[in-house]
Amino acid sequence: MQQNILEALKTVKYPGYMRDIVSFGLIKNVAVNGGAVNISMQLTGGTPEIAGQIKAAAEKAVRALPGVEQVHVEMTAGGAAPAPAPAQGQNKMTGVKRVLAVASGKGGVGKSTVSVNLACALQQSGMAVGLLDCDIYGPSIPLMMGLHDRPTISEAQKLVPPSNYGVKLMSMGFLIDGDAPVIWRGPMIMKTIQQFITEVEWGTLDYLLVDLPPGTGDAQLSLCQTVPLDGGVIVTTPQEASLGVVRKGIAMFEKVNVPILGIVENMSYFVAPNGDRVEIFGHGGGRAEAERKKVPFLGEIPIYLKIREGGDAGKPVVAAEPQSAPAQPFMRLAETLRKALE
Repeated sequence: MQQNILEALKTVKYPGYMRDIVSFGLIKNVAVNGGAVNISMQLTGGTPEIAGQIKAAAEKAVRALPGVEQVHVEMTAGGAAPAPAPAQGQNKMTGVKRVLAVASGKGGVGKSTVSVNLACALQQSGMAVGLLDCDIYGPSIPLMMGLHDRPTISEAQKLVPPSNYGVKLMSMGFLIDGDAPVIWRGPMIMKTIQQFITEVEWGTLDYLLVDLPPGTGDAQLSLCQTVPLDGGVIVTTPQEASLGVVRKGIAMFEKVNVPILGIVENMSYFVAPNGDRVEIFGHGGGRAEAERKKVPFLGEIPIYLKIREGGDAGKPVVAAEPQSAPAQPFMRLAETLRKALE
């Protein structure tokens, strides 16, 4: 019963924040006596009005549970207030309904492959989609999307993103020559990402996907400080070496109050020509980690040769062969995210 009560309390958001009162640590004790439930909360700062809102919402959520007849919520003051919500001091992007970050704890897990195919899958479902490559040091979106045109400049002196396969694109790869390296320190990285958000004419979009570089450094922090994110998707491979740093990615999103939409397990398995299933990197690690961290598991993406070939040729498999077996995991991922957000 106590677990059911905590799950019900997780539906109550701290006013003005995207996180719930359980994850903020407000719940100090839950006692059940027959049909009577007593809940002790410690309010971390806030006004009496906020306390009243939380108390009313908590009582309503718990009272809806089967077998609950009475609910008493005791509020006490104390503790530190939560960190400022991301939306404070940030500008919501005009015309962009949802901004989603695609992240990974380490490189080599296929995060950009997931980003480009997810963008194409959302576009094929009728959405207006943009894809921002925030990997300043190693931009790969131009190659994978088969586009190397430089952005034009609008009358308002803003960059106009080029597009391919119906997806608007912006990347550092459009602005540098060939294999020229980007040798910048953190402040330059942060400024560039801010410009990609505020000085690009993205127009009207249903979704802007942001392909983050691996890790939890300047680019990730800069993005979270610049624009309110509607959620983060974390890409991993099944083996423990990848899962260990997934936890850091989850912790990063939690610290900046970005909802975690779920975990995707890429390179989940390979089906050999004779039909045998080969789990090259192990299997099930992504699902198990999602269960441990109590976040949604968004699905498995097997190893298909066509996925790799499509990325190298600048023809994402979802755009080139949307009905094929390699494209279907991305189509399901897009549908799962759309339902979760809408």
